Amino acid sequence: MQVIYLRTSTELQDPQNQLRDCLTLVNGEYEVVEEKQSAFKDKDRPKFEGIKTKIKKRIISDIYCWDWDRLFRNRKRLKEFFEFCKIYNCNIHSFRQKFYEDFYNIPEPFNYIIQDLFINLLGWMAEDESIKKSERVKLAYKNRKQKWGRKPLENVEESIIKLHDKGLSIREITQQVYYWNKSRNKKFVSVGAVHKVINNYRGSKS
Repeated sequence: MQVIYLRTSTELQDPQNQLRDCLTLVNGEYEVVEEKQSAFKDKDRPKFEGIKTKIKKRIISDIYCWDWDRLFRNRKRLKEFFEFCKIYNCNIHSFRQKFYEDFYNIPEPFNYIIQDLFINLLGWMAEDESIKKSERVKLAYKNRKQKWGRKPLENVEESIIKLHDKGLSIREITQQVYYWNKSRNKKFVSVGAVHKVINNYRGSKS
């Protein structure tokens, strides 16, 4: 049994465009399975899970898609799916990755050797993707920490002015207004800083 899997994730995507391209690869009878869902939300793709069940029962021999990202966007999950299909003798065909069709034309046992190498390559790519993602997260956290390292001056000044307008003394203000330094330590504003903000505030109003 041959299955064409069409997945769209937005209203703007037209599954008929995917179908038209996939049909250029199909020979013989086929069944079309259409699903509207993100490839990231695997548990929310009941039709795709149904396809996997039929592959496991060896009902489906070939699955066609417009692009591998219609199956999985995550390379690790895509690699796992290739391994899954290899175990149950299901061939994967993609309009956007036509080069993979040549693997099926390689004589045995070299076709299996090449496929194994390619699946391992997907694994390496997935690992590299994971490392880069981890590095991006660490860098974003570091940048965020730097941004949060000190309370923005304008917010400190605003707090000082609000408390001054309420009638609090400079000493009382230094006991309430604070910021975080680069070491994430809580620091209260100094008397000199409060005095300077108040003087600038008075000057702007005169």
